[in-house]
Amino acid sequence: MSSRTAARIAVLMGGRSAEREVSLVSGRECAAALRTEGFTVVEIDAGPDLASVLGAERPDVVFNALHGRWGEDGCVQGLLEWLGLPYTHSGVLASALAMDKVRAKQVFAAAGLPVAASRLACKDEVRGHHPMPPPYVVKPVSEGSSVGIYIVHAEANGPAQVSDEMPEVLMVEAFVPGRELTTTVMGDQPLAVTDILVDGWYDYQAKYAPGGSRHVVPADLPAAITDACLDYALRAHRALGCRGVSRTDFRWDESRGLDGLFLLETNTQPGMTPTSLAPEQAAYRGYSFGALVRWMVEDASCSR
Repeated sequence: MSSRTAARIAVLMGGRSAEREVSLVSGRECAAALRTEGFTVVEIDAGPDLASVLGAERPDVVFNALHGRWGEDGCVQGLLEWLGLPYTHSGVLASALAMDKVRAKQVFAAAGLPVAASRLACKDEVRGHHPMPPPYVVKPVSEGSSVGIYIVHAEANGPAQVSDEMPEVLMVEAFVPGRELTTTVMGDQPLAVTDILVDGWYDYQAKYAPGGSRHVVPADLPAAITDACLDYALRAHRALGCRGVSRTDFRWDESRGLDGLFLLETNTQPGMTPTSLAPEQAAYRGYSFGALVRWMVEDASCSR
């Protein structure tokens, strides 16, 4: 869609997921950048009346800056398809698949991509005994931003005592030691590999608190690992059917070489502030933050 015919942009943000606050930051940053690029922008905190609000605003394009459930899992995408509004990022099916860690891993494995061993377990089982030999990770099946992550280390005396707020069915995944890497795909082009340096686990606090992590882009890696990250991220993007911008996360156990590289998940709504991982990689490839969000608007469509 040409920006000449897409002058009025509705930026969706906030919502009611566990990632609401992060979404508000992403949305405000994107709205400001879009205004700088010459668009007329309305900011919408997505609520139960979203359909009527969009009907009243009549935007040319919806910029989806929602994160987490309802905004990233195909729900709002289905609403936008129903309303016939062009929107950014991935469509209904790709969003739903990527948000469901179990089904996403099945897609990745079918595409020949390396994933860590995992299984589903009910909350009582996870609390009662080790569902797999430690070390392992316990996580919700459908949350992002490392929400609700528990790591059970090899020397742990007992299983994870997950909170009552966790879902009844959880994913238990073999822990991969080593480095945290990520690659953004923009359209059909992998951009770069970032090495995420953090003390301990790259959890919600490390992702969003000031000084929680340090990003090295491009990552200082063996060429084979860089090439594999770029290749795997693009293959994951295509296997899920993603559109626009996605970001795929990896863990790499250096002691095992290429055999130690595992794909964790693909994020169809990556963080969108100028210092977020995806915009940092876009900047490395020559796209300012304004140019990146403009590209996303021009890429928007319905029936994605």
